Amino acid sequence: MPRMNESFLQYVWQHKLLEGDLRTAEGLSVRIESPGQLNIDAGPDFFNARVWIGETLWVGNVEVHVYASDWNRHHHSLNRAYDNVVLHVVHINDAPVVLQNGHRLPTIALADHIPQALWDNYEALVSPPEPIPVPCAGRLSEVSPHYIAATLERLLLERLESKCAQVRRLLEQSHGNWEQCCYLTLAHYFGGKANAVPFELLAQSTPQTLLARWRDQPLRIEALLMGQAGLLEGYFDDGFPRQLQSDYEALRSAAGLSPMSSHLWSFARLRPNGFPTIRISQFAQLVCRSHSLFSRLLDMDNTDNVKNLLSCSASPYWDNHFRFDIPSPGKPKGMGDNFTDLLVINAWVPLLFEYGNQHAQQHYKDLAVDLLQQLHPERNRILRLWHQAGINPVNAAQSQALLQLHQNYCLSHNCLNCQIGYKIITH
Repeated sequence: MPRMNESFLQYVWQHKLLEGDLRTAEGLSVRIESPGQLNIDAGPDFFNARVWIGETLWVGNVEVHVYASDWNRHHHSLNRAYDNVVLHVVHINDAPVVLQNGHRLPTIALADHIPQALWDNYEALVSPPEPIPVPCAGRLSEVSPHYIAATLERLLLERLESKCAQVRRLLEQSHGNWEQCCYLTLAHYFGGKANAVPFELLAQSTPQTLLARWRDQPLRIEALLMGQAGLLEGYFDDGFPRQLQSDYEALRSAAGLSPMSSHLWSFARLRPNGFPTIRISQFAQLVCRSHSLFSRLLDMDNTDNVKNLLSCSASPYWDNHFRFDIPSPGKPKGMGDNFTDLLVINAWVPLLFEYGNQHAQQHYKDLAVDLLQQLHPERNRILRLWHQAGINPVNAAQSQALLQLHQNYCLSHNCLNCQIGYKIITH
């Protein structure tokens, strides 16, 4: 059973979810004209509230505590930021609060004014009988599909904005060059979860300007990337890796390159098609056709065209190998629709959305959302949980929103800040 907490009290105050006549400890009536603006930083909990206390309209800040004595426990009397507090909202009024000017701070206790059903609904969400990944799974039928769809639209924008932080980081590293930023972003997601960081390091250590010199020689591009990845060290039996090794040594000496450590790469618990060797070869093929890649992608409004441009196969040696010198059954190593979709979702769409942000062009932001709506929803463990809970995304825009909901709200039982949680709690 959850204990009463400030977050819940802030929630009922913010949304005015109170019953009965409110009165201060001195018996003066309290009427909320505006609860104020919730403050997520240091200082009072609500700014610019408008509250009638008796016959007087007070405009100022509101502080919320579980116990009135928390005011002194938190040393607010010594902090000038709390001088403009006009009302103290508490669950239990266990001690008077006297301000530095000698006046008693008006205080209201909410213990008898919070609807029991509101607390019961909140308790059921944040303390389910079993630790389930979707806290409200058994009550989603109480929320209309239209409301859920609208909530998912807002969550999608929230997810896109959060992903744009990664784009801004890489754009800063690229000194504002969008082509370089696109190169680094694609490299990051080529690595998947297991090898995102080493793949990004590989791209950073292998400048586009150097790769551009050999764009018409795919094997040299592959030699550069495999060598920089540290995967061409040692002796090889096969002629192909020996040729890459020879090419890399010549290029390395001329350009003064330093390879990464091969220990950074993970092969464990990966499907062979996702091995770094395969992805690096595919990335090399993409680099060969990536002249002005960002500009070319920017003109595309259809996911099929975007995917066709991004989709590449590894060089022919990998038709019969997943690692150097180890033969495997023959099969071309294309990227596959699922992987290409993930590149569009995780790399290109955030790039496009942030480009629209930085250039104040809503068209590109709308196009980013439209591309997601054209793609099939992702398939993973989290989305299977949502399917079991009764929500089935119809496209990648909705599946991205559900991933945002799970990661930022469900996992931490942040139901008070969830729009769907609000509907269930106040039902």
